Amino acid sequence: MLTMKNNQNNNKKCWVIKIGSSQVTDANQGLNREAIARWSEQFAQLKKRGINLVLVSSGAVAEGMSRLGWKRRPHALQELQAAAAVGQMGLIQAYESSLQRFNIHTAQILLTHEDIKNRQHYLNAKHTLKTLIKLGVIPVINENDTITTDEIRFGDNDNLAAMVANLVEADRLVILTDQAGLFSNDPRKDKDAVLIAQAKASDPTLDKIAGGAATNIGSGGMKTKIEAARRAARSGTVTSIVDGSEKLVLMRLAIGESIGTVLTADSEPMAARKQWLAGQLQIRGKLVLDTGAVAVLTQQGKSLLPVGVTEVQGNFKRGDLVACVDKNGHEVARGLVNYDAVEANKIKGFASSEIEDKLGYVDGPELIHRDDLVVT
Repeated sequence: MLTMKNNQNNNKKCWVIKIGSSQVTDANQGLNREAIARWSEQFAQLKKRGINLVLVSSGAVAEGMSRLGWKRRPHALQELQAAAAVGQMGLIQAYESSLQRFNIHTAQILLTHEDIKNRQHYLNAKHTLKTLIKLGVIPVINENDTITTDEIRFGDNDNLAAMVANLVEADRLVILTDQAGLFSNDPRKDKDAVLIAQAKASDPTLDKIAGGAATNIGSGGMKTKIEAARRAARSGTVTSIVDGSEKLVLMRLAIGESIGTVLTADSEPMAARKQWLAGQLQIRGKLVLDTGAVAVLTQQGKSLLPVGVTEVQGNFKRGDLVACVDKNGHEVARGLVNYDAVEANKIKGFASSEIEDKLGYVDGPELIHRDDLVVT
């Protein structure tokens, strides 16, 4: 059901912010460094409010086009890749220099769809992003345009941002665009079009009112933003679609002002996360737990440590989904495992402090981190 009321949650701890091309480019379609500086001021203020940030920023292709003297976005994949390669350095440099004024470090991360599809790469990307967030660093993410092909492209940064929201289990995905939000009809053609303040991301009526891209620089339109909101909702993430030209738009969102369009998830974050783990991956093995480990997982919501595992079943790899069962074979939880079956067999029953002695290295103190585990 579509409503005109916006009930935003003010207690957000991690936001993924997608910045469209129109928000970071100037009239000549190159990078607008003054705009990036203004965004950086808001990022710094959000961090002061205790909100962790991950940026998914467009602009690399546009900056490359400007440096190469191209006036229109090319269609040939090789030319897009070349433009991205030329412009990526300028884009990251602009964010780094702007945020350094506030003593905030940035990190560049380039992803492809394969990095999310591959479970080991997924786990690596997830843990790297969460570590950077814990360190107070703002990751700046973009699709790895220089190596992607048509088959593995995200297609636009809206869906990339949604996948990143799944990775970090963000509370909110903010999509900054050149439109005030999602309207009942195309406001460029219908003066009576009404702004949709709030709706469920799954609402099928949204598909009927979504339009196409409005600029020559960007590749996405409202349709991709709705798709992104649905992807993000898999982890319980709320999506805000707002006009990036609005003054202090991020700060206004942070204090709960009703602005733009909010697309909410159908499930609470943990329920959505459970559905995603259950629906997207197949069980590749089992870990038999002792009574103490079963209690820790089911009653305390903690990570699974190797000391609580008595038996390893199956031939799974790092990042695979495995079931955690009690001594009678009843499943109590499932999650993405940090060690493969051979490694798990070597460290089962031992304390986390002994992992390095048993393996010669350590990928983490847990067999399954609580963020990657759901009680069933």
